[in-house]
Order: sequence, then structure tokens, then C-alpha cells
Amino acid sequence: MPGIRSPLRIVALAVCSLFVLSGCADGNSGTGYADRQGPTVIGTDSSAESRVVAAIYREILTAAGQEVRTAKTTYASPAETAQAVVAGKIGIAPAYESTMLRALPGGQTMPGNMEATLSMALPPGIVALPPATAQRGVVIAVTEATADRHTLRSLADLGKAKGRLTLGGSASGDPGAPSTTSLKKAYGVTLTSAGTSGKADVLVLRSTDPAITRDGLVVLSDPKSVIPPEHVFPLISAPAVDATGREALARVNTPLTTGQLAALAASVKAGEAPGKAARTWLRSKGLLR
Repeated sequence: MPGIRSPLRIVALAVCSLFVLSGCADGNSGTGYADRQGPTVIGTDSSAESRVVAAIYREILTAAGQEVRTAKTTYASPAETAQAVVAGKIGIAPAYESTMLRALPGGQTMPGNMEATLSMALPPGIVALPPATAQRGVVIAVTEATADRHTLRSLADLGKAKGRLTLGGSASGDPGAPSTTSLKKAYGVTLTSAGTSGKADVLVLRSTDPAITRDGLVVLSDPKSVIPPEHVFPLISAPAVDATGREALARVNTPLTTGQLAALAASVKAGEAPGKAARTWLRSKGLLR
């Protein structure tokens, strides 16, 4: 990836400067992870998605023979949780690709292979393990009636409506949400902005929004990748998770789809304990006895 190697080296150096207490220069966080003393600490933000994914990580690592505990601190956002891993306060946390990159100096997602991008952007000793199928980013969706009326299956198809549709929704203000301008530039389609209105013709929603399933919405594909990827992945301090633990975490990647994550988050929001939801799901997938 010659086009991004140089700027990302700069980003990595800037990360080391930003998190000066993380031990970036020598890989020693001062928490005991470097010499594997004490349990691996899993951190999370307050969202249902993060809490249940952290519980999945905890359960599967425990089953793999690793001593694990949950951090007492709940972080305000995925970005702050990721920064806590970098700073050596915790050993592992659920992270999301583009959110992770936006938390680093530079403030934007670099082009190219995401796995390599993250690998080069993160400081030494901090590792982005392979991501799950599940995403917690934004999607663009329409009702089935709107999809049928204009034959919509992809964002490129929005041009068939000849500028008669509005773009809005609860996630329209999210950092990864496309604007009417970006959609026009990428696909040549004209939409009228409706802000956060839930009555817009074309809805910008979180991929785990229960309305997608509840209302039978049609999620439009994005062949030009205007919407940045937000797959969930384990962000770790390298010494905190051994090879056996990493192999165990990798087994979650295929079965944990966006639909599965949405269902798990809905259960937690309804009052189910994240640990119970995680154990039930892992057993249903044959990943836990």
C-alpha cells in the first residue's frame, strides 16, 4: 500500500506522542500486561452493543483458559475505550474500524486495506485483531414501498427518483453518515436534506437499529463505499491476549453478523444481562459448552 505507508507512519508517531503515558516507546504499559501478571482487563463503553460484545470476549477467553475481569470504569465512547487500551489502562476492548481511526491524530479514515491501515496507524504493542462480520456503522435504508416504487436496491438507484426524495434519519449526524453532497459526488443522485427527521424518504440509521427489522426496511448497498466500514474487532494490548485467546476470539468473527449483534443489543436494552446474553448466543453457535 505505497499510497498510505508514509502518512500512516506519521500518524503512528503522533499516536505515541498523544498517549505519552502508554509506554509506546518500550511497549511496557506498567499494568502487568507485559509480563502477564494478573487477569486481562476488558473495557467497554455504555452502549448495549459494546457491553454485549465485551461479554462475548470475556466468556470465550475464560473458556480458553485465560483469567479475565471487566474494568470497573465504563468509558463514554468507543473512541475513549480504544484510547484506554492504547494508554495501558485496559488490555482489550471492542473497537470499530473508522471510529478507531478518527480517534487518532489526522481525524479521518485513510484509503486502502483497512487491516493494514489499522496495523500501521496503531502504536507498537497495540494490535487490531481480525474483525467480525458485524458492523455498528450507519446504513441507508428505505421502506419496502419506496424501494418498489423506484426500484431501489443500491445507492446508485436513487437517481431514478429524479430528485424527489429526502435524506434524513436518526443517524444522519453521525461522523460516518453520508451527506446529500457526498452522495451526489459519488453517485450523481440528488436528494433534499431532512436532518434527523424520521419521516425522510431515505433513512440514515445505525446498522443495529431495531427499526430495520421491525419495519422491514430495505438496506441499500453502497458499491462505491461512500460509508466508511465500522466492523467490530478486538483491540488489544499485545501481551494481554495469548495465541490461544486470539484463536478463540477469531471463532466469533463469522457467526457474529450485524443482524446477530442487533438482536443481542436489543436483548440487553430490554434488560437482559450482557453476560447471560453472551453465554446464550455462544452456546447457540457451538462456541461455548
